[in-house]
Order: sequence, then C-alpha cells, then structure tokens
Amino acid sequence: MEVESGNPRIEPERDMRTIVSSYSNQVWRRLVGLFPSKHHDSNLLAKFTNFYYRTARSRSWRRRPGLPLPLPSNSLESTLILTEASRVYDVLDDILEHVLSSMHIIQKSLQFWQLKAEGTNAQKAYFMVFERGPRAFINGTVQLIRGCSMEGSPLQQLCHSAATEISEKIAVLTSLRCCLATFLSQVYVEVDNFGEALVKDPETSLPSLLVNINSLLSKLEESINQQHEMFQRVSSASVGGNNTYTLQFEKLPEINQEGSQWTDCEIKDAINLVYQNLDKLNSYITQLVSKNKKPRRVTLHWFGYTCGAVGLSVCSVWLVRHSSLAGSSDIDNWIREAQESTVRFWNDHVEQPILSIRDELFETFRRRHKGVMELEEVQLTSDSLHRMLLTFSEQTCGQEFPQDASDQEMMEIVMARYEKDLMHPIKNFVGGEIARALLIQIQKLKLDIETAMLDLNQILKANEINFAILAALPAFFLSVGLLMLVRTWYKQDKRAEGRGRMARLQRRLLVVEVEKRIMQFQTCLDKGQGEDAQCMLGLVLYSLDHLYKSVERHAKETGEWLSLREDIIELGKPQMQTVYKLAVTSRLVRVYDCMLPSANRR
Repeated sequence: MEVESGNPRIEPERDMRTIVSSYSNQVWRRLVGLFPSKHHDSNLLAKFTNFYYRTARSRSWRRRPGLPLPLPSNSLESTLILTEASRVYDVLDDILEHVLSSMHIIQKSLQFWQLKAEGTNAQKAYFMVFERGPRAFINGTVQLIRGCSMEGSPLQQLCHSAATEISEKIAVLTSLRCCLATFLSQVYVEVDNFGEALVKDPETSLPSLLVNINSLLSKLEESINQQHEMFQRVSSASVGGNNTYTLQFEKLPEINQEGSQWTDCEIKDAINLVYQNLDKLNSYITQLVSKNKKPRRVTLHWFGYTCGAVGLSVCSVWLVRHSSLAGSSDIDNWIREAQESTVRFWNDHVEQPILSIRDELFETFRRRHKGVMELEEVQLTSDSLHRMLLTFSEQTCGQEFPQDASDQEMMEIVMARYEKDLMHPIKNFVGGEIARALLIQIQKLKLDIETAMLDLNQILKANEINFAILAALPAFFLSVGLLMLVRTWYKQDKRAEGRGRMARLQRRLLVVEVEKRIMQFQTCLDKGQGEDAQCMLGLVLYSLDHLYKSVERHAKETGEWLSLREDIIELGKPQMQTVYKLAVTSRLVRVYDCMLPSANRR
C-alpha cells in the first residue's frame, strides 16, 4: 500500500504546502502542454520557468544553514540569477534537509529509549505504570493485581513487558536511522564524485545526477521495505494488525534515463518527482516514528501534574473559604501582615543600615572632635585627683613628694591611713582624715569609670560601620541569591547551541561522537563491510551537521568561524584519510576557544 503524502493529523501546515505544490505542478504541466515541443526553449517559456522556480523557492521552507555540500568553495556563492547550478543546489539542499531533519527526530526518540533500556527494573516498572498516561496507569495497575494471583512475580512480568517494548522500539528506530544514514552518505558521495562538473557543466551533470538520485531513492525504498517484517510486528501491536504499511516511491520514466539531452520541462518533472518522493518519505517516517517516538512531556509527567492539579484544587477551596467570598477576612489580614513584614524587613535590614553607613561617614569628623573633648574632660579629672593625692600624702607623711609621683603609690598611702582611721571611726571622722580619704576614693572611682567609658566609646565608634554592614548582610545575601537564580534561568539551555559550561561540554561531546564514528567507519572498511561503512559515514555527516549548527554563532563571536568551518567540512569529505580526520578532531578541542572548557579559556 502506498503511503499518502498528506497527513493533516501529523503536519497540517506542511501538508497544506504539499497540496498547493501538487496543484501548482499539475497546472504547470498543463500549461507547458499547450506549447509545441519546439517552443520549449523559447525565451518566453524560459522566463516563465525562471519565475516559477523563483516563486517556488520563496514559498518553500528553507533549512537552517548546516553542513555544506561537498562542492568547490567558489561555487557556494551563487548569484541571484536563476541558473541550472542554483537549481542543483536547491534540490540537493532540500534532500539533505529532509534526511537530516528525519534523522534528528529519530535520534531524539532513540536516545530516550536507550536511556530507558539502561534503567533498573524498578525504573522500567515505574515507566510502564506512571509515565505512559492514565490509560497505561490503569492497565499496569490491573496487570499487577492480576499477577499477584498467578505464578511468578508481577513486577518481573511488568519489567519483562517493558524490556520487550523498549527493545522493539529501539530496533525499529535503529534500522530506520541506518537506512537514512546510508542514503545520506550515498547522496553525499555522489555529489562529491560529480564535483566541479555540477558547476562547470550543469546542463549535462544535472540529468545524470537526477537519475542517480532516483536510483538511490529506489535503493532506500528497498532497504526500508526489507525491514517490513519488523514494521509489521510493530504495526500489528499498535494499529490493530495493519500489515500493508509499506513505502513506495514514484519512478522516473524510462525515457528520462537514456542519457540524452533533457528539456527544461523534463528536468522540472524529474525534480518534482524527487520532491514528491521526499514528501512520501517524510510522511512514512512521521507515521512510523509517531508509533515509536518518546512520549510527550505531558504524558511522562501526567501523574505529577495530576497530583499538582488536585493539590491546587484543594488549595483553591481552602483559599475561597478564607477569602472575602466566604465572608472571611483571613486572607486580607495575611496580606496586610505580609506587607508590613516586608516593609519592616526593608526598613530594618536594607534602608536603615544604608542610611546608618551614610550618617556615620558624614559624622566621622564630628564624633572624632567630640571624642577629643571627652578625653580632655577625663584628663582634667585625672589632674584633680593627682593634686588631691599629692596634698593628702604630704600632710600624712610630713614630707614633700615630687610632682611626677605615681598615683598608685600615693593611693596606697591614702588607703593605709584610711584603714588606720577606721579603727576609731567616730573620732577620726570628726577630727581625722576619713572624710578626705572617702572623697579621694570617690574621685578615683569616677576617673576609672570615665576612662572605661571612653575606651568603650572609642571601640564602638571604630566599629560602627562594621555593625551597619553586618545589619545589611541579610539583604545582601538575598540579592545575591536572586541574582544567582536569574543567572541560572538565563543559562538554563544546556544544549550544544547554548552558553555556559554545560553547552561547551555538549559541543566537546559532539566532537567525541564524530571521532568515534570516523573510527567505526574505518573499521567497517577494513572488514569489508560496505553497507555498514555507508551507514557509519551517514552518521558522521549527521553529527557534523549538528556540530556545524552548534558552533557557528559562538565561533563567529570569537572570530574563528572561517577556520573552524573549513575543518568541519574537511571531516565530511569521503576521500580524506582517517588519520588526517582524527588529527582534525584533536585540533578542534584543543585550539578553538568556543570548544574549550570554561576553565581553560584564553
């Protein structure tokens, strides 16, 4: 059964473009049929043909620039004038785009299933029950309950079922990827073999190339249908026994394969035939991959989303009960308290510390001047105490003391006389020196307190800015945390096209992948495994296309794009020696700044 090129459920926009293109082709063929054959090369028809192709290319969806075709470098800068050579580039670019985009879709699903295959039995059982949707959850639960009444562990049976399903999907996707990779390598080698002939003599080379491409499409059809047995098993398990799920391309008429000079209309028909076959290939791959692709994100996390929805519903009911809708003012009070707490936090830990720092900077000199005045007051108290001690000591001892006598020595004299007079306190209080000794002790205590307060005041003044900064630390750490969250969100793209350490690591892993596949390609050649070697070459080209797109923007920013681009193109040339290619891959990760780890950047 021939697969239809249109499938509105899968790709409605592309199918609409396909329908429009199909009708436009029919109109064009009927219009050309109105002219006799001798007028096919007339100026009017040539101009109309140029206009048709120019509008067709403007309508068609062009791929993002990737790995270039293996053509001479001077041929890549084609002029705006439509020529046979530019028509060649359009056809070949569209073929590469169709194949590479299909391989990319397959690769994403294949990586997912390979990751699941490497998981533990518990992870496989969890996938079968919780990551395939509500219906699979019910079926898995029923299977586990039924398994409890049967021999053997129900969990083991579930794991075996998961392993079987995953292995089947991996086998289908791997074989399909290999077929596309083989076709990609064959087209790439075919273009490389034509080389400059496509540029110098496109009128002769284009028909031959179209015939060869038609032959390669037939081989692709045959290789895909050779896996029909596997596709039947998958289709019967997923669509209810549909065993006629095959691919069938349109064939180029025999008249166009004789090698004679083609007319412009025949070339256009052959090109349209290539596009029709590519549309059929896309529809076939889309339908097949849709049955083996990884589940959507919503399907994978449906259980968490469901629990979140239930929790949100409960929370919504609780909020309604405490809101003004139910006559409660709890939410209004909580909002007001939250606002007050936020304002208080801002004032206490952000605004006030900053204002304190500013005030301390402005009042530094005034406080320093006040500190000098306080020091003078303490000095006056100390001088007064010294005079009192000196007078008391001279009167008590009956001798003259020097002016620089120690206050400690004279204070010992005062305390000795004070202790002696305390033996007769009433008598000495009236006629002795007890009153003067008490006054001196009070003066001494006052001096000690003022000195201690002055020292403490100086310590506090010296650390006031530090205290203000310490009070602002909570707000500082909160700001840093918010900035880190914003930075993480900005650099959350971990793919090879992104920025940051993870993106650089992904780009380096792409180079490692290219190197491994180059070595596998050489191993297949050494063993005489031609088909496997073609598959490996196609995978090398796919990885190089991914690397090309990943590093282009970053290499242009660092000014090393021209050299890096040449190295990537060299890796894709089939005739290059493997030793040279391995040397180039080693240079990629050592020389170019966009490939280096973040720690080793220049």
